Amino acid sequence: MSVEIRVPDEQEGTKAVVRAWLKRVGDTVAVNDPLVELETDKVTQEVPSPAAGVLSEILLETDAEAVPGALLGRISEGLPVSTPSSVRVERSRDTFAPRPSTALGTNGGGEARLSPSAKRALLQHGIDPAGLTGTGRDGRITRDDVDRAATGGTAAQTGDVPHDRMRLKIAENMVRAVSEAPHVTALFEADFSAIAAHKKALAERGTKLSYTAYLVKAAAEAMAVAPAINGRWENDRIAIGPMINIGVGTALGDKGLVVPVVKDAGALSLEDIGRTLDDLTTRARGGQLTGSDVSGGSFTISNHGVSGSLLASPIILHAGQAAILGVGKLEKRVMVREVDGDDAIVILPMAYVTLTIDHRVVDGHQTNAWLSRFVEILESWPAA
Repeated sequence: MSVEIRVPDEQEGTKAVVRAWLKRVGDTVAVNDPLVELETDKVTQEVPSPAAGVLSEILLETDAEAVPGALLGRISEGLPVSTPSSVRVERSRDTFAPRPSTALGTNGGGEARLSPSAKRALLQHGIDPAGLTGTGRDGRITRDDVDRAATGGTAAQTGDVPHDRMRLKIAENMVRAVSEAPHVTALFEADFSAIAAHKKALAERGTKLSYTAYLVKAAAEAMAVAPAINGRWENDRIAIGPMINIGVGTALGDKGLVVPVVKDAGALSLEDIGRTLDDLTTRARGGQLTGSDVSGGSFTISNHGVSGSLLASPIILHAGQAAILGVGKLEKRVMVREVDGDDAIVILPMAYVTLTIDHRVVDGHQTNAWLSRFVEILESWPAA
């Protein structure tokens, strides 16, 4: 009896490709053994084995497009390891690659550090793993680490950086986004005094939160005055979902960024949002996000100020969204405020906030209403 291996249905909506098979035709596999790596512009995802048996067919080879639900291969259940000749062999580019030695899979005291995909890449490029620093879980060397090492030696000297799949997908999606949706950006500024005081008070009690947690909470609450900001354009309607799923852009250095999603943010407390963000960010930077973690977003926040920029108007990258919030660097500014009926010069922690909208879905009135409410929530945050 054969069991089908299929591309997971839950995907961010961009095309995936087969990056590498982690098992060969004829290999014995157990349930949930990682079989194949899929890559989109946002995440590399391992597809686990749905059954125990022998990998009998590989139907989508390396670099093949992998749409949701596509048949990747098959597993024959109950076949003995000693009779691989009874298994139908489909040739793939990885099938006849030389098997790496076990020495490549150890580090120091013999702890395994390399996936089969990383081992093959090390052999292909002739790289010694001892010279690499792993960015995966528990310091494991990943395929991305090997790819960076393979291109980094000449890139630093010549100034040329070869495109990887993630960069190409980001470029493709950016072009699509600006060509399909008419972008308009509105600019406000916000006083973070109340947020800073609340954050400090919680920290003194042992609860540490990022400013991003406050942004997610305020954005979710602001949807009440302009629900279409949480909607999307359809050919016959503007669709507004019941849940507010907020994606948060997370930089991955030279590898671009991913957008993990805080699901149902409107129903979460500030502390719950903080814990969710900590988990998603840690797993994003460790290459441990799943397809579910980056799918289903209805709104996005780009907190670009953490890298130093004062002002930006991010692109609505996700086709199923109507808006993206940009938040600039938090800095002290001299402002004029009314104090006891008179104008006064004060120093306040301020940041520029932008809302870029798909003008097919919402207009200026809704945009400004949403931003006004968002800023109001930040500036009137109750004391802790």
